Amino acid sequence: MALKPTFGLAALLLLVCAAAPTSRAEDMWQYIDFNSDAFTKADVTVDEVRAAIAAAGANGGVDFSGKQLNRLDLSGLDLHGANLFAARLNGTKLTGANLAGAKLDQAWGVEADLSGANLAGASLISAQLLRAKLDGANLAQAHVACDMTQASLVEANLDGINMTGGVPARDSRRHPFILRSAKLDGAKITHAGLIGAVLEFASLKNADLSGSILAGAGLAGADFTGANVAGADFNAADLASAHIEELVGRDAIVNLDKARNLDRAYVK
Repeated sequence: MALKPTFGLAALLLLVCAAAPTSRAEDMWQYIDFNSDAFTKADVTVDEVRAAIAAAGANGGVDFSGKQLNRLDLSGLDLHGANLFAARLNGTKLTGANLAGAKLDQAWGVEADLSGANLAGASLISAQLLRAKLDGANLAQAHVACDMTQASLVEANLDGINMTGGVPARDSRRHPFILRSAKLDGAKITHAGLIGAVLEFASLKNADLSGSILAGAGLAGADFTGANVAGADFNAADLASAHIEELVGRDAIVNLDKARNLDRAYVK
């Protein structure tokens, strides 16, 4: 069962913002009414979602592209392989949902709850997940080049994100992964492609970043207390005011001497 997308002026604005460069998109947020129907209303019901999933069968791949699923409770549903391109999931509850391999490119999930959700291998290119909750979520091998400003990913699994065949994925190079002021305490971010990622003022206490590539990343003000950075590449990463006093695997960091503003980081 495929549900055809319906696009209005508000939806078009969402797509423009999602596709725009980061700074431009941030400037446009002030003109968006987060209390409007596009961010609060749903044009399908939970029963319709369940029916579509049942009709899709074991192969999954249900199509909700461009649909409004705002504030629905879809907890625990099997949405593996779902097409959620440009869908609106603002305030939607997807705790424990199976979104493995789902396409969430250009989707909006402001303050969505994806705690414990399975997003392994999913695609989140140019998605907007501001203040979303992904505590304990599994994003292993996902392509995550989206905006997760102020999101919570405590103890989430981001192993191998943005990597293809051991090298950074092309999409992750073209689109920024923004985790500004995000909380990633205890997260597993091993062998991840974080080239140019924005983690300014993010909390990464006790996170495992071993083997990850943070070349050119914005890490100003980030807190790495207790983080495992063995084998992590910090080439040209900005460490101004970052807390790197208590690192695990510090002796095995790659290119720390080539990081920017290392002299302005908090180092013992």
